[in-house]
Amino acid sequence: MGAVRKTVIVVPCFNEEKRLDRNAFTSALQKEKDLFFIFVNDGSGDKTLGLLESMRKEAPSRISVIDLEKNFGKAEAVRRGILKAIEGPYENVGYWDADLSTPIDAVFRFCNILETTETTLVLASRVRLLGRRVDRKLSRHYFGRVFATFASLLLRISVYDTQCGAKIFRNGPVLKKVFGRPFKVNWTFDVEMLARFHIIENKSPEEISSKWIEYPVEEWADVKGSKVKGRDFIKSGLELCYLFVCLYTPARKGYEIYLRG
Repeated sequence: MGAVRKTVIVVPCFNEEKRLDRNAFTSALQKEKDLFFIFVNDGSGDKTLGLLESMRKEAPSRISVIDLEKNFGKAEAVRRGILKAIEGPYENVGYWDADLSTPIDAVFRFCNILETTETTLVLASRVRLLGRRVDRKLSRHYFGRVFATFASLLLRISVYDTQCGAKIFRNGPVLKKVFGRPFKVNWTFDVEMLARFHIIENKSPEEISSKWIEYPVEEWADVKGSKVKGRDFIKSGLELCYLFVCLYTPARKGYEIYLRG
């Protein structure tokens, strides 16, 4: 494993006291001196904040904690973390699910892609291939495939998995614009986020996505205690419909004005 350029990973946390693998995060810091974490406590009602603060005290120069006054949802927690991250001296900026369903070691493989190619975004992709250990409930897998098909059509790019919570970007001014305004949706904010790139840069989806890479992760597993419930799948479908209105109806003009702030 070669050295990575300065990389910061935003980790949104909501009631993660019993699921946060403290040792995995500290071990990652020990492996790579240029890796940093920003944990965002999204108004947790348990002892998550205390756990994060104790981790920060152990590595104050490598770990930051943002404490949100109430539960805003994952989309806003990630957005605020990214905005803080891009202000720092980091060349790579990403976000990662707190439960580490995608193991944290994948960060190093993502960074290697960013640093050896002209790629600007690496997205984790849960693809069941020989040699990969993707442990996912069948119901969630099949719903995910239906959702991914509609997300791909909506974005007009051949993306296999928009919803896996592990993504790393090359830092730059465009990133600040993409995350500058609150997302209009919550469960499907990843889709909205990807759409914002071509709107902000005024380029076709194909041109923008030509520098993106989906990485089929070697390992991914459903972790007990997931916050995603059955009704959230319905919400996700409704949010895709709302995004269609924002992107492909006369409402798009208002959405573009909103993004410009």
